Amino acid sequence: MAKGQTTVSDFAVAPRRSRSVEQAAIPVDSATKPAELSAETRNAGQPQEPAPLGTQADQSANRLIAPTQEARRERATTRALQREDSRVRLRDLKRARDRESKHYVNCPLDYDTKMRLQKAALENDAKMTVIMKAAIDQFLKDNGY
Repeated sequence: MAKGQTTVSDFAVAPRRSRSVEQAAIPVDSATKPAELSAETRNAGQPQEPAPLGTQADQSANRLIAPTQEARRERATTRALQREDSRVRLRDLKRARDRESKHYVNCPLDYDTKMRLQKAALENDAKMTVIMKAAIDQFLKDNGY
C-alpha cells in the first residue's frame, strides 16, 4: 500500500454503540449495591411515563440552574466577602514579609569570596542572601550577641 493511495476506507473502524447498548453492557454488582438500582434499571421492560413538572428532581434541577434573586444576591455577597478577606490577608502577609526584609546591610565582598558564595548558593540550592544571613547569625551567636 503506497502512501499516496491510502484512504480512510482502507482502515477498519468499529461502529459506534448507542447509549442504551452501553448502559446494558455495564454489569451491575448486586452484592455491593442492591438498593442503588435506578428506576430505569428496575423498570427496563416497562413503558416509561414522563414525570410531572412539579417533581422533586425537577425542582432541585431548577433550583441549581435558576436560583431566586435573593439566593443569587446572597451567594454573590458571600463570595465577594471571601475574596475581600483573602485579599486583605495576602496584603498583610506581603507587608509582614517586607517589614522583615527592609533592614538591608550593604557590604562589599572581594571577588574570590563572592565567587565562593555563588558556588555555595548554587550547590545548596539556596539564595546568597540566605547564606549570608545564616553566616552572620552564627557569627553573632558564637560571639555572644
